[in-house]
Amino acid sequence: MKGEINLKLNRLMFREYDIRGIWEKDIDEEVSYHIGRAFATKLLSFNKNKMIVGYDNRLSSEIIEKNLVKGLTDGGIDVVRLGLVTTPMYYYAWDLLNIKCGIMITASHNPKEYNGFKMSYNGIHNCFGKDVSDLYYVILNGIYSEGKGTIEEYDIKNKYIDMIHNHINMGNNKLKVVYDCGNGTTSIVAKDIFVSNENIEYIPLFADSDGTFPNHHPDPAVEENLKYLKQKVLEEKADVGIAFDGDGDRVGVVDEKGHMIPIDKVMIIFWRDIYNKVNKKEGFYDIKCSNALRDEMIKLGIKPIETRSGNSYTKLISSENNYPLGGELSGHLYFRDRFIGNDDGIYNGLRMIEILSKTNKKVSELLEGINMYISSPEGKIPVEDVKKDEIIDRVEEYVRNKGYNYSKIDGIKVLYDDGFALIRKSNTSPNITYRFEAKTKDRLDIIENEYNNLLSNLIKK
Repeated sequence: MKGEINLKLNRLMFREYDIRGIWEKDIDEEVSYHIGRAFATKLLSFNKNKMIVGYDNRLSSEIIEKNLVKGLTDGGIDVVRLGLVTTPMYYYAWDLLNIKCGIMITASHNPKEYNGFKMSYNGIHNCFGKDVSDLYYVILNGIYSEGKGTIEEYDIKNKYIDMIHNHINMGNNKLKVVYDCGNGTTSIVAKDIFVSNENIEYIPLFADSDGTFPNHHPDPAVEENLKYLKQKVLEEKADVGIAFDGDGDRVGVVDEKGHMIPIDKVMIIFWRDIYNKVNKKEGFYDIKCSNALRDEMIKLGIKPIETRSGNSYTKLISSENNYPLGGELSGHLYFRDRFIGNDDGIYNGLRMIEILSKTNKKVSELLEGINMYISSPEGKIPVEDVKKDEIIDRVEEYVRNKGYNYSKIDGIKVLYDDGFALIRKSNTSPNITYRFEAKTKDRLDIIENEYNNLLSNLIKK
């Protein structure tokens, strides 16, 4: 049926991996409803008529979910509502309920005023690229499926907790662990998972659910967001600190000295633990990761595979190739050695605790002997979405004219014998991102200065 669509719809919300925008500016009740109608129309075209819906603890999530579900059911889809869940709980429902499609309402680590939709048609990975942009055109066209879908509710919490506990095997070392939920959605389940016992004392930090995120932004990949966790680890003389993002699919780690351990280094610790226990001697990491990870994987006899960044892509790569371990610098990690492969911040934090429970080494000591590189944190430059591609094209023109060796897996990565320069467009926000690495501080300064000047000039133009 042709609908009369008189809707203010921001095309730029329909991003590479998901739909994401600002509540009451880009996303409101009506937009949420129409996204439901569009998704229902597409889902039925794949001969599927039942799906899962969950939402995170952002203040706008519940009302978005209500209108989304109405759109889905008006479009003829039967909906299983999980209610308030972490994204890993939602992923687990795909397999537990054998319903291989759904929508998770979340804006992950974006500021509190944002919200969005992670969508899947196959229950293996989230939509990306054309599968996301197609929904925009379905809404514009206004030709929707019609029907009377049903609604049922399912509480997955206890089965999820049992599943996590069944995939962890702690040793006998006595440990003290601080975990920081950042008032995000992991707060609804963390206290039931991190239960202190005779060997492990768990100390919660910001573990009450509050979608305004009053204490710090829930993004553990940004060191500033870990300052309270660092302080608490030192104050409690804890063995490790772990932190989660807003919807719970990413993890951050702080060692016993109160230092943030970047996720590429965390992956080194994990690879050192499992390399001789897995049959498949291959693993992947995204393009942002340090060369130290590549070097260590080669030392351990593991074939390193570099991929583009983005949860939808890396989740697909992990599933298609059944790698025992892979991950992104942002904190998404995928264990398939003896886990179900979901990027689950809580589970991944427990894997670190499990290692510590069976070794006499501290977290900082588990990284001894790695090749040393100096890496800059990932930087961001605000740029209008419509201008990002042009800037990346100009960067490529510059490095090509310089005769530099570079790759185009994701943006432009200039490859040096002693490091790299990476410039790419963010697919989740209006930014150009960059990261640099070198063997020495002096060399890093040279690389940074060259590309900072280049970007400054390009953006001015």
